[in-house]
Amino acid sequence: MPRGKIQRILVTGSSGQIGTELVVELRERYGSDNVIASDLRPEQEGNEGGPFEQTDVRDAERLREIIRRHDVDTVVHMAAILSAKGEREPLLAWDVNVRGLLNTLELARELKLTQVLCPSSIAVFGEGCPTENTPQETVLKPATMYGVTKVAGELLCDYYARRFGVDARGLRYPGIVSSEALPGGGTTDYAVEIFYKAIEDGRYTCFLREDTRLPMMYMPDCIKATIQLMEADADGLRHHGDFNVASMSFTPEELANAIRRHLPDFEITYEPDYRQEIAESWPSSIDDSAAREEWGWEPNYDLDAMAADMLEKLRARHEAGALYK
Repeated sequence: MPRGKIQRILVTGSSGQIGTELVVELRERYGSDNVIASDLRPEQEGNEGGPFEQTDVRDAERLREIIRRHDVDTVVHMAAILSAKGEREPLLAWDVNVRGLLNTLELARELKLTQVLCPSSIAVFGEGCPTENTPQETVLKPATMYGVTKVAGELLCDYYARRFGVDARGLRYPGIVSSEALPGGGTTDYAVEIFYKAIEDGRYTCFLREDTRLPMMYMPDCIKATIQLMEADADGLRHHGDFNVASMSFTPEELANAIRRHLPDFEITYEPDYRQEIAESWPSSIDDSAAREEWGWEPNYDLDAMAADMLEKLRARHEAGALYK
């Protein structure tokens, strides 16, 4: 159970696709000085508004030093190697994703932190689980090292919650679409790349088949879900590190059609690569009733609303000569 109120937050992986925008929103809510951004890479653009620490999450002593020096009580652990890169470097994915989380949970136990939030992913699902409306409780047999590490992470969060009373929470992200940060090596990256290419070139070659349906979420909903779970009353939570969250499901062809409603001449072709096999191991839609019931989750964006907002923002940047910032 929580040991206190959230006051000072460390965000690991703060320069990643989600971390970049999450830090901005958390600083709006908690104050710039109370949110410490941290990443393996040197300080990135967008992190100038508050404290930043360069660190490797595999270095437990460095994490301990940062937590103590900044009087951190809550860690949002976003640092991870994603699915496509994880297949190229599986041992690195295991080392970063599992050892990094274990270090964080151990420090939460030792230093009696208020909370650790570590996202999971739909990559935990695989052979043997229902692919449509995938339930909260089902068999977890992932086909990727990334998925294996996320199953391990869910179990570690549940173990530390049950064994040591650490308030460890997590949610299974679907594919995330963002207008602010470029993708970082995931199988659903096409759903971000397609918008940039639509604006820049009017055409896109997709690495998945046109009929590959996957659960997806627009970044504003991703940030909303993350903070909503962080701030939820622990007494109402029956789950810990494994909440399904859903927003929309679509195929590359359906996304292309949504773009054509704004850019009628947009063209798409398909050249599936190794990521197609990864995508086929994942659900096409997921049941997030537990998140809705336990902490009131409800998304704001559907496919058309997301496409309109993405294109409006990227068009404005393109006209200003700053599409890729």
